[in-house]
Amino acid sequence: MTATNARPTATDTGTGGAARDERPEAGAGSDAAQHDTVASVVRQWRAVHPELDTGPMEVIGRINRCAALLQQAEDAPLRRAGLSRAEFDLLGALRRTGHELTPGELARETFSSGAAVTKRIKQLTERGLVERRGDTRDRRVAHVRLTDAGRDLVDGILPEQLSYETAVLSVLAPEGQGELATLLADLLSRLEGRMGALRA
Repeated sequence: MTATNARPTATDTGTGGAARDERPEAGAGSDAAQHDTVASVVRQWRAVHPELDTGPMEVIGRINRCAALLQQAEDAPLRRAGLSRAEFDLLGALRRTGHELTPGELARETFSSGAAVTKRIKQLTERGLVERRGDTRDRRVAHVRLTDAGRDLVDGILPEQLSYETAVLSVLAPEGQGELATLLADLLSRLEGRMGALRA
């Protein structure tokens, strides 16, 4: 059981892990950091394994928990348009790049598997939002582009989506959002360069 899916099984009295291990939790200066769901999980793991460093769990667990909550919230405008987040990401990739993309390129742009992209292209084609054409030199290659209806849908949803995401993030002050964006950008750029080596 990890910090992202563990659920407290006993009431924390403040004497379990804290009495056995006085290491501060990440973000110890913030009251919120002491009372979020990941903090409860960390305290329980410290009580079970006080010899382990739970620092990574405190960071990655909170990132994963925030990502799950944000995704649930920010998808509301998309649901009203009958789109999933994955479908919108595919349409958005075609719109922001401004040209046709192959399924393989769409997979890379949307961080998706080839099979998932193929399924989404089929569904969006049936809805008249994208269209495929074969490559004149290689029949195994397809090119995908937005239809006029697809372009209008993306352009219509994007302002509402951004407004909704702004409201969701308003729990943080603007300077806090900027600081968080910088930290996440630094983490992401480093991970993108290292994850291949870590998986090997």
